[in-house]
Amino acid sequence: MRHPIPFDTHAYVKRLVAAGVPEAQAKVHARALAEIALPRAARRRAIDCVDLDLDAAFYRLEMRLTLNVGAMLAAWVAITVALVKLL
Repeated sequence: MRHPIPFDTHAYVKRLVAAGVPEAQAKVHARALAEIALPRAARRRAIDCVDLDLDAAFYRLEMRLTLNVGAMLAAWVAITVALVKLL
């Protein structure tokens, strides 16, 4: 299974064994971490990217709306000035 987050299970097992964890238990722990925790972390990272994309999309939408309202306001002022001059 390939993980988007690099994880060296062999180095992890060696580190646990060096800390006093039995090798069989260290291997099971490394396998469980690789199969359960890392895919969840990768999904969380993907969700964070989507959040950033949504923030950027909302910012662009806000800018477009601001420009549109500004253009409408300028047109309204121009029409009002023209009508005042005609009357």
